[in-house]
Amino acid sequence: MKYIIILGDGMADEPIESLDSKTPLEYAKTPTMDRLAKLSEIGLCHTIPEGMKPGSDTANLSVLGYDPKQYYTGRSPLEALSIGVDMKATDIAIRCNIVTVSDDELPYEKKTIIDHSASEISTEDAAVLLKALKDELQNETYKFYLGTSYRHLTIWDKGEVVELTPPHDILGSEIGTYLPNDAYLKCMMVKSYDILNNHPLNIERAKKGLNKANSIWFWGAGTRPALTSFEDKFHKKGAMISAVDLLKGIAVGANMKVVEVLGANGTLHTNYVGKAMAGVKELLENNYDFVYIHIEAPDEMGHQGSIPNKIIAIEQLDEKVIKVVKEQMDQRGVDYRILIMPDHPTPIHCRTHTSDPVPYMLYDSTKELNNTWNYNEEEAKNSGNVVKNGFDIINKLFE
Repeated sequence: MKYIIILGDGMADEPIESLDSKTPLEYAKTPTMDRLAKLSEIGLCHTIPEGMKPGSDTANLSVLGYDPKQYYTGRSPLEALSIGVDMKATDIAIRCNIVTVSDDELPYEKKTIIDHSASEISTEDAAVLLKALKDELQNETYKFYLGTSYRHLTIWDKGEVVELTPPHDILGSEIGTYLPNDAYLKCMMVKSYDILNNHPLNIERAKKGLNKANSIWFWGAGTRPALTSFEDKFHKKGAMISAVDLLKGIAVGANMKVVEVLGANGTLHTNYVGKAMAGVKELLENNYDFVYIHIEAPDEMGHQGSIPNKIIAIEQLDEKVIKVVKEQMDQRGVDYRILIMPDHPTPIHCRTHTSDPVPYMLYDSTKELNNTWNYNEEEAKNSGNVVKNGFDIINKLFE
């Protein structure tokens, strides 16, 4: 038996009036998921433990079977593992986004955060800007590391875990009340605008109609993580397929294989088919027991507040990932179980994560059920099936 999780990050949502009061998942054309739902168990899963913030970090730890209340030490330390930063016990890792704030004459504190991803900046462009920041801001205490796209890392030697606000939580807001209380972190953010706003690369980006990547934003501070080996915990050899450093970092911490896919970039235009085929290869050619195929696009489109693009992301997931994986596994005649779900909702109306339970669908190629439902939030709720602790969902997959 082979085991697969296909995770549509942020795919769950709330009813939208312009979609006839349907969610994007209900509205999207998803023939593969709807066909599978009639053969599967569906239900709701609470991925965010009570009292914890609804992040992709806590939620994906849950889906992978790690209780966030036991294993979570912060988001950035997990990304540090992916980047290859060997954190000391006294180090604090901080997520360092390159974002867009309003380009105006107002003091920095009065500016508005426009875009948490700076028009989904490429890693190549981000590398140029990060070098400019390092030249001006890096010292023995604060070191900057290149990640992917807008997602980068700062390591604070002998630092402390300070309260910081995710930028995607405050899109469209004046930033002053959300800046760090730590004076030096705040100072670096202010200086970053002076360094980046009129950087030649940003002048060119503006001419192309792209948002300037004109400020850094610190958030997600944490200490060095310690995850139990996935294989020791579940007795399964696991592989991770994701374009996002957070997911790669979780995999590194859990001693799972990290599979790099050409063209996988965490955006709406990622290499969906390539990720699907990479998962099949790990299962059928490299003899792995379990693959986790993570698709970031629905979450990014939720943060951008784009209804049409979130629908497209979900349809791409259905057509180019789920359909491809199922067809390939069926053609090879291999028994498999597949779990399809989001990690958390990213509703269009608020453009950030919420803690609401998410719909799951569990299909077993050897035990096809006979149901009438489709796969969406409302029908999952009506099924009556509920997984109260998100970290138990993987045990249902491995039953």
